[in-house]
Amino acid sequence: MKIAVLGTGMVGHTLADKLVAVGHEVMMGSREAGNPKGTEWAAQAGPGASSGSFAQAAAMAELVVNATPGMVSLAALSEAGAANLAGKVLVDVSNPLDFSAGFPPSLSVCNTDSIAETIQRSFPAARVVKALNTLTAPLMVDPLRLADGAHDVFVAGNDDDAKATVVALLREFGWLPEHIHDLGGLDVARGLEMWMPLWLRIFVRQPKDKLFNISIVSE
Repeated sequence: MKIAVLGTGMVGHTLADKLVAVGHEVMMGSREAGNPKGTEWAAQAGPGASSGSFAQAAAMAELVVNATPGMVSLAALSEAGAANLAGKVLVDVSNPLDFSAGFPPSLSVCNTDSIAETIQRSFPAARVVKALNTLTAPLMVDPLRLADGAHDVFVAGNDDDAKATVVALLREFGWLPEHIHDLGGLDVARGLEMWMPLWLRIFVRQPKDKLFNISIVSE
């Protein structure tokens, strides 16, 4: 599959590396073609890797991953272009963390809305699926590093076929099917994003490089 990964930070690099490794053709998108982080990644990631602008990446892709920070995601996707996103699965990994007042961050949108829903309203022809925003990047692509994969990841969206496509990608990443939970429509993204303030508080209490995640335990 041809996949655009929008964003050149740790999450974007981690996802792009894994997608190339499992056989997809990946273009890393940034604000400008020739961005050093993008070109350096493409040079070392292998023959399936390339880099370009947000618009170039979205135009070539069958599926788009929004790995930009939530506070700038709408601007980045606007640069990608509504026409380039139309009809495509758009996996939103972002969180609307606002660090303008320092740490801990607040959420720029919450309770009755989410950044995923805002993206869907702004780009109604895209098929937005929320996924992977509830855990750290290394676990996104290598769940077996923790508890033999016995921990959980979530998807939410209004398009069942789009969610099925994302679930298939999660399986390629190594997620066990019984630990992939489809929680329903895109409004579920509100709760998934509101987990992040607590996630950050847990994170700062962990020993360096200690991995953790949610595990649902029931009778």
